[in-house]
Amino acid sequence: MNDAHLHLVVNHFPIIGPILALGVLLAGIILKNNSVKNTAYVLFIVSAIFAALSAGTGDGAEEAVKNLPGVTKQIIHTHEEMADKLAIILYLLGLVSIVGIYFNIKNHPKAKLVSFFALGIAVVGVYVAKEVGTTGGEIRHTEIRSNPTPTVGTEKNAPLKDKEDKD
Repeated sequence: MNDAHLHLVVNHFPIIGPILALGVLLAGIILKNNSVKNTAYVLFIVSAIFAALSAGTGDGAEEAVKNLPGVTKQIIHTHEEMADKLAIILYLLGLVSIVGIYFNIKNHPKAKLVSFFALGIAVVGVYVAKEVGTTGGEIRHTEIRSNPTPTVGTEKNAPLKDKEDKD
């Protein structure tokens, strides 16, 4: 298993985790249930940890794909910039979540305020996570690019031929 494979294994949770946790946090706020809010906070913390793991394997993944047909430095750079923004948001959200758990356990009067602060950060995080997923997908999935770059053998209207096709 190389860094590209490890990156693909860990990079989905920083995208899906905040989406799931946002829904759980919203339910906890609506239900006024600290246990549900704490569950969301734990999911945000785990998302931050996975963001660090994704960042740690990103350079190795870049090395594995940078010379592949259709993969440009700009596509990788755009993804890397968005991923860095998401990591910062998730690290902040992880810290806020630690405070939220502590305040909930201690029945602190500011616990409700922390949950709304986390909710706001999470909404921004979900948007940035969507952008990270899109820019990451564009690296190898040319079909989702807004301006697809043809790769070898995929020119427009080029027939797909099997090597053994003798026609």
